[in-house]
Amino acid sequence: MAVTLLLWASAFVAIRHLGRDVPPGALSLGRLLVASVALGVLVFRRPRTWPARRDWPLLLLCGVGWFGIYNLALNEAERRIDAGTSALIVQIGPIIVALLATVFLGEKMTRWLLIGMAVGFAGVVVIARGFSSGDSGDMVGVWLAVLAAVTYAVGVLAQKPLLGRLPGPEVTWLACIIGAVVCLPWSGELVTVVRDSEPSTLWWIAYLGIFPTAIAFSTWAYVLARSDAGTLTLTTFLVPFIATLIAWALLFEVPPPLTFVGGALCIAGVLLTRRKPRVDPTAEE
Repeated sequence: MAVTLLLWASAFVAIRHLGRDVPPGALSLGRLLVASVALGVLVFRRPRTWPARRDWPLLLLCGVGWFGIYNLALNEAERRIDAGTSALIVQIGPIIVALLATVFLGEKMTRWLLIGMAVGFAGVVVIARGFSSGDSGDMVGVWLAVLAAVTYAVGVLAQKPLLGRLPGPEVTWLACIIGAVVCLPWSGELVTVVRDSEPSTLWWIAYLGIFPTAIAFSTWAYVLARSDAGTLTLTTFLVPFIATLIAWALLFEVPPPLTFVGGALCIAGVLLTRRKPRVDPTAEE
């Protein structure tokens, strides 16, 4: 999980860096094509387990939402807002997962879970407020990041049941291919990028495909297959802080002060959702 968090945080910074020169659709397609090849090498080096017919609706939901729409929305968002803030907003995804997991995965809903969700959502509102009140604000970027968070949550909820029936590499590889198909309308842009870009730009795209996608999504699938979805996704609230530090060091970006206030609220919300109800000793007797 530590590998997943570090690589996902670096992706926010890499996307922000490439966003100046590479259009969102071309970046999404290039990243997913590289990841599909890398994961394909892993999948085809050993005996494979293919999905049954009942698995395909969930695979399509995961691939179209998390790998396709998520990447397109996040890439465009990071052209408008900084890497640390993008990472912060996307972290409402775990709150959505915790809520929907009680319905679709049978996880328990508690009073503290509801309170934590409310506090976390207040954090997102504060972040959006911070960007709408300044000259550097871009509400379109904020809401695109929110869309990325929603599709992230849907992807996790679709992926969790699949990992109980299929190996993680197969699930990740097929979802990645589906996401690449979603991004095919931008293939012309990708051809232009490959033809005209500097080698360093192509290496950054390759980095996104191999490390934050092929490797990080594989390590994520490994852990998710052995954990509760709602509990596991809460750990991704560490991603904004890692991404902010990387962006500060490499891109010299510091989010507006209100984004840190909103981020603190998001983290407080997660801590509240993890509180356990008190057990009455007399009830056990």
